[in-house]
Amino acid sequence: MDPRVADLVRAVCPAVDGADALQRAGADESGLRGRADLVARPRTADEVAALMRLAHATPFHVTPRGAGTGRCGGAVPERGGVVLDLTAMDRILEIDEAEGIARAEPGVLLGDLQAACEARGLFFPPDPASAKECTVGGAVATSAGGLRGAKYGTMKHYVLALTVVLADGSVIRTGARTRKSVTGYDMTSLFVGSEGTLGVVVEATLRLVPLPPHAATLVAWFDDEASLERGIAAALRVRAVPRALEVVDAKALSAVAEFVAKPEWARAGLVLVECDGDEASCARELSMFAAALSGAGGADVRRADSASERDALWEARRRVSRAVRAKWPHRFAEDVCVPRTAFVQMLRDLRGIAARHGLDALGFGHAGDGNIHASVLMRTGDDGERARAAACVGDVFRRAIELGGTLTAEHGIAITKRDYLPLELSPETIAAHVAVKRALDPRGILNAGKVFPGT
Repeated sequence: MDPRVADLVRAVCPAVDGADALQRAGADESGLRGRADLVARPRTADEVAALMRLAHATPFHVTPRGAGTGRCGGAVPERGGVVLDLTAMDRILEIDEAEGIARAEPGVLLGDLQAACEARGLFFPPDPASAKECTVGGAVATSAGGLRGAKYGTMKHYVLALTVVLADGSVIRTGARTRKSVTGYDMTSLFVGSEGTLGVVVEATLRLVPLPPHAATLVAWFDDEASLERGIAAALRVRAVPRALEVVDAKALSAVAEFVAKPEWARAGLVLVECDGDEASCARELSMFAAALSGAGGADVRRADSASERDALWEARRRVSRAVRAKWPHRFAEDVCVPRTAFVQMLRDLRGIAARHGLDALGFGHAGDGNIHASVLMRTGDDGERARAAACVGDVFRRAIELGGTLTAEHGIAITKRDYLPLELSPETIAAHVAVKRALDPRGILNAGKVFPGT
């Protein structure tokens, strides 16, 4: 970056260019790396707007960034320029108990928001595995989901209104504090899940629900793959809506067992169910799931009611991502979503597709809403193996689409999936998306190239 431009950035917004800061800002959890020329760290919406006005006039590229926990390269500065680090904008502005809403800046950690709401008897349900590390702004940008999606949905179901700085520095407000609003186009939904390509979210108004008075958890361990598949299918047929219905396959469990030194966890798979509500309804619903899972061949079905017991049951599920990363540092980790009735088939096909490419794969995720986190595993990560793994990932995506699914449920598109968009979207649909991008960012400076190649 021209030093004169860097000085102009510093004049409107706090910024740093130390080697450590640039190194951290150049990558996210995708494993991809770009080049940051400068890291801007605004404290206010006015500073964000001033930076974007300067970027639009100069121009230079701007890559918005939260905590960098994304898996698809959304925070990677592919084209250099300024990384807009929003983590200093970390205030919870309001929790209105009467209206059941919260207002938060983009740098607030999602877990901190959840804790603040729960202290007041309110509940913010979206619960990605990275909730303690990810930010509200990043969760809005990717429409993050997580463990409670089976009952409560994803971020898009809880964002009522946004304050957004557009690519030219103008500031708009979308939506309303009210539970209903159909004034104009649904601009709020346009920005939720837009991955920082259309504007920079500087404030979010979020819908809260009452904190459930009770939650209870059930885990079923399986000793063979056929029984696990029957157990998943049986759980999905239960006439109750759990707040979580999770699955971990044998390979993923083996990694967790090794990671936490609990060899007894190395089994063929597990199904974890959590229900919430009043104590009686939780007991009734869990008994239905217990019967279904036992009848399908669950070898060990356990229930927990206390917080400590529930945390112990959740440990095997929450440790999966770190354990898999530790055991297989060379892997492609993606998420797909299929109709719930196709979840078992997709898990089976994932392994078969990998085998055809001479590779192994594992799957875990949210059976309750059909979302599978699929990892294609590599031994060495050399060029030849990576090429086979990339081809395997493409075939996994194609199979998900064939089964009536989608390329991504909660990770987003960003860099890693953008070349696969034609599998799901027609040329006409892609053109409509690109037209929106060009209307809101005519100079192509905001998270350039993400989601749609060439933008």
